[in-house]
Amino acid sequence: MRKPILNRRSFVRDGTLLLLTGAVTQGSPPATDAPPVLQIGMVTDLHHADKDARGTRHYRESLGKLEEAGRVFAEQRVDMVIELGDFIDSASSLSAEKRHLKEVQSRFSQLPGDRHHVLGNHCVHQLTKEEFLGGVEREVAHYSFDLAGFHFVILDACFRSDGVDYERNNFQWTDSNIPPAELEWLRADLKATRKPTLVMAHQRLDRAEQHAVKNAGEVRAILEASGVVRAVFQGHSHRNDHQEINRIHYATLVAMVEGTGAVNNGYSILRVLSGGELALTGFRNQLSRTWG
Repeated sequence: MRKPILNRRSFVRDGTLLLLTGAVTQGSPPATDAPPVLQIGMVTDLHHADKDARGTRHYRESLGKLEEAGRVFAEQRVDMVIELGDFIDSASSLSAEKRHLKEVQSRFSQLPGDRHHVLGNHCVHQLTKEEFLGGVEREVAHYSFDLAGFHFVILDACFRSDGVDYERNNFQWTDSNIPPAELEWLRADLKATRKPTLVMAHQRLDRAEQHAVKNAGEVRAILEASGVVRAVFQGHSHRNDHQEINRIHYATLVAMVEGTGAVNNGYSILRVLSGGELALTGFRNQLSRTWG
């Protein structure tokens, strides 16, 4: 396995490599020599937009942060890249959102390997789902696929409680749901595979709060009953977090838009190891984690 890039400013204390401000990695990379069977670059919550910073969100800096992640992904030779939603931020007009989507997708499309998108609530403030999906060259918002012996599920929780799709600012971001038809699809999809499965979502499935899918408990019951789901990766709340619920890991990744400068970037590489271990190497503000 090729080692993650480290900046020069580091030192050793008690046998542990410690990284000073400005180092690319956050914490120590997972300590394992097992060869990966699959490497997945992961980013979330870029919120790209041509507008002034608001609070801790620096919208114009996400393109540069994505470029840094792309260089690391290329050096590490990832097999695919997944972004977990809020690819763009809301804009004051439809034309502005279309322009922002075109700008960030032109950079994202240059990243190595296959590329996948999870729909976020900010992606459809002015746009419809069909317009967003057309801009990222996808036909549907929820789907599944197989790669290197693993099964992957992409979920879409951008639905109101009444089952209506998010589009053109017709929703409250706290009203996030996975509708009955998608739940039935998910149940059937997981029943049809025996491969170890990784699930990708934007809104959180591990909590009951404003950043969570309102029927998250029903979704978790389907994931648990399948017996094949290993982990769920999600964004939306902009912070590092992790929970294990009934033997499924729920990893919330840090938002790329938060903070100014390269030191406040955040992205990761998920390595699926030959022994079945999952090793998440975090860069900048993203924490590293390893699950057996």
